Amino acid sequence: MAKAIPFSEPPYLSGLPSPYYRETHIAWQKACHAFIQEHLTQHAMDWERDGSVPGNVFQEFAAANMLVPCLPAPLPVEWLKRLGIHDILGTVKMEDWDYIHTAIFTDEMSRSGLQGPPASLTTGYSYAIPPILKFGSTRLQECFLPDLLLGKKRICIAITEPEAGSDVAGIQTTATKTADGKHYMVNGTKKWITNGLWSSYATMAVRTSGPGPTGLSLLLVPLLGHPGVSMRRIKVGGHTTSGTTFIELDEVKVPVENLIGEEGQGMRYIMTNFNHERLTIAIGVTRQARVALAAAFEYCMRREAFGKILMEQPVVRHRLAKAGALLESQWAWIEQFVFQMTKLKKVEADVELGGLTALAKAQAGIVLDECARCAVLLFGGNGFTTAGMGEIAARIYRDVPGARIPGGSEDVMLDLAVRQLVKNYHSRTKMLERPKGSSKL
Repeated sequence: MAKAIPFSEPPYLSGLPSPYYRETHIAWQKACHAFIQEHLTQHAMDWERDGSVPGNVFQEFAAANMLVPCLPAPLPVEWLKRLGIHDILGTVKMEDWDYIHTAIFTDEMSRSGLQGPPASLTTGYSYAIPPILKFGSTRLQECFLPDLLLGKKRICIAITEPEAGSDVAGIQTTATKTADGKHYMVNGTKKWITNGLWSSYATMAVRTSGPGPTGLSLLLVPLLGHPGVSMRRIKVGGHTTSGTTFIELDEVKVPVENLIGEEGQGMRYIMTNFNHERLTIAIGVTRQARVALAAAFEYCMRREAFGKILMEQPVVRHRLAKAGALLESQWAWIEQFVFQMTKLKKVEADVELGGLTALAKAQAGIVLDECARCAVLLFGGNGFTTAGMGEIAARIYRDVPGARIPGGSEDVMLDLAVRQLVKNYHSRTKMLERPKGSSKL
């Protein structure tokens, strides 16, 4: 078996020992890799060039229950078993699934180095279904979850607006109750909504009362074919196949039963949902960085210039080394992070790792920027061409803003991380303070 190109695989897939992966993880990686290679990876570049992923691909993933791994771990075992889903690819039982399985799936989905094709399949499922599972009423779950979990209907997460990107508290789309109290009338716009074009529903952030975060709620809003809803595709610089959508809502009538959880709790629901989104972004983006750097490494071992191969130039080795150190440090942090997720309860992880999740997501974008830029520069003119031997470098570099902006833009994430760490520090030190008037020991 040929030795893998340096930096092309995580250490655990390069024959090195790891404390994180059990037999079930290794078996899952092999089955997951084979399925995704057949149904996605080998076609991803062609689909990216064409600008769209064929509609049947989503159904192929749904039929194999290969959308279920998008959900946060632990999986909703009771719901899945009710629907006849007891394992995935005959390899992992639902009750044995943990966040390391999730990380393996996310890494494999990004193996092509392109984020558009996998995002076209998974984004809505990953981030729009969990709030319904966690906070939705029994009636809401019974009505919508069977079709959504089985992939018979599609859904998207609709938070961002033209005037409210990372500033979630600034959302302006309104949901006003009708006089009889039976419906909400939704008015506003949503922008940069991934998978929106194909979605029957949206888990949507709306303003049900006054300004600020306490006025926000989550509502399950019907989209495709529903009166008052118009959607159009947005042309973006990267992730071109992911179905980025502009949604206009004009007096859209939604039953009050479609409220997810309680009115005024939308901001809290959104923030807890962001942790899964940001961690999976960080995992996928780190694989993108790996693909870019490995492609550059391989190219430099055979490309000749100035009478010698590029790898014989010290400056080339220096550039590869700097990018490689960032990449492997990031992956080691991701593995540690994911392992911690397997040991902490959800409420503990939200507190202890919430800020660090934002930091990991921001750092992943920084690492991708370094690795993609390294690849483009070492490929030279070939890396500036969306065809030929440097095409993968050019396309990954185009995707860099898609890693650093969606899910919380980089500067906002860096600030959020430190604010959360400060908050946790103050909470802990306050717990250690003696009540006034207590005796000294």
